[in-house]
Amino acid sequence: MTHDLSPDVKRALISASITAQTGITEAMIDILVRDFYDQIRKDPLLGPIFTNRIKDWEPHLSQMVGFWSSVILMSGRYHGNPMAKHKDLAVDSTHFTRWLLLFEKSLRKICPPEAQAYFMDRARRIAQSLSMGIADMQAEAAAVPVFVKSGLVKTGVRP
Repeated sequence: MTHDLSPDVKRALISASITAQTGITEAMIDILVRDFYDQIRKDPLLGPIFTNRIKDWEPHLSQMVGFWSSVILMSGRYHGNPMAKHKDLAVDSTHFTRWLLLFEKSLRKICPPEAQAYFMDRARRIAQSLSMGIADMQAEAAAVPVFVKSGLVKTGVRP
């Protein structure tokens, strides 16, 4: 019975099942992340955004391997907040579309078809979530606060 297993054992069983179904391993994730970020650094649209914020690439790459390991293999290695990391970037859906294209290019080079589909499904969800979250925060920040008689501030309300 799986309910008697520890969370670590359950996680290991889930990871093993995903690996068996897709062929995805920790080593594959590492190779994929490194190839993808090599492309990012060379990209005229995305490269400057990353190089302006990342001075030491190895910790970032390690963190991204942990992130994708957690997303794909349910390893639990990543404990960050992706939205918090991206919220102050001047990016929009164009950037995320490019991000997905480069990610897919790396996937096709490195991964078998089953792994490609599994990764891309999750990558699309991540891109959509981040894109929508950033757009919402940017819209909220651009709204003009207007003071009303009660002394409260209502965002975007005109007298």
